[in-house]
Amino acid sequence: MTGVRRGMSSCPAARFHKTYDHKNDEIRAGLGHVLGGVTTEHAHRRLLNTAVALCLTTALAHVGLVFLHVAPSNVVSQRFNSQVDAWIYPFFEQNWRLFAPDPDSVNRQISARTAHTAPDGSVRVSDWVDLTAVDTAAIKHSPLPSHTAQNMLRRSWTSYAELHGGDDLSRSDRAVMMQQYLRNIAADRMAERDGKPFENIQLRVVTVPVAAQGSSADADRRAATAAAKNADTRLLPWWKVTSDA
Repeated sequence: MTGVRRGMSSCPAARFHKTYDHKNDEIRAGLGHVLGGVTTEHAHRRLLNTAVALCLTTALAHVGLVFLHVAPSNVVSQRFNSQVDAWIYPFFEQNWRLFAPDPDSVNRQISARTAHTAPDGSVRVSDWVDLTAVDTAAIKHSPLPSHTAQNMLRRSWTSYAELHGGDDLSRSDRAVMMQQYLRNIAADRMAERDGKPFENIQLRVVTVPVAAQGSSADADRRAATAAAKNADTRLLPWWKVTSDA
C-alpha cells in the first residue's frame, strides 16, 4: 500500500482553490495598478482644466477692464472706476494715440544730479548728467531701439507733470506713486553710471520748442537760437533716495 505524505494534499479541489486564489491576487494587483493610473490621469486632467479655466477667466477680465478704461465714460466705467484704475495702472495703461497721434511739439532734456554727505559732514553735489542724451545715444543708429530707452524716462516725466502741475505736490496716491517711479528711474541710472553712493537726487527738466524747419543753415541756426531763448527750465526739489530705489 502506498500512503499519502503528511502535509501534502492530492485533492484536485484543493489545488484548484489554491490556483484560483493566486489568480485573484494577480487580478487585484493589476486592477489596482490600472485604477491608480486612471486616478492619476484624472487628477492631472482636472488640474489642467482648472489652469486653462483660470487663464481664460483672467484674459477675459483683463480685456473687459481695458475696454472700460479706453471706452468713453459710461455708467459701468464710472461705477467701477477704482477697480479699473487699480488693474490698469501702471502696467496696462492704454490710449488712442495710435489712431489719433498727438506728437510732442517740444523737446525735453531731463538731467539729474546727486548729493552725498561725507563722513566729515560736508555735502558733495555731483555735476548734472543729461539722462535724455544717454537715451538718445542708445536709440540713434539702432535698427531695433529698446522700448525702455525710447519711452521709460519720457513717459514717467509726462505722467508726473500731469499729476503734479507746477508745484510738485502729490495730492493723490497715484501722484505719489509716479513721483517715486520717476525718482527711482533717475536713481537707478545715476547709480549705474559711476557707482558712487548718494542719499539725495534732484532733477532738472529743460523744455525747448521744436524749431521750425528752415531752408538754409542760417535759418536753422536762427530757429535754434530762438528756441533756446524760449526754453523753460524746471528744477524739481531734492528727493531722499530710499533703499528700494
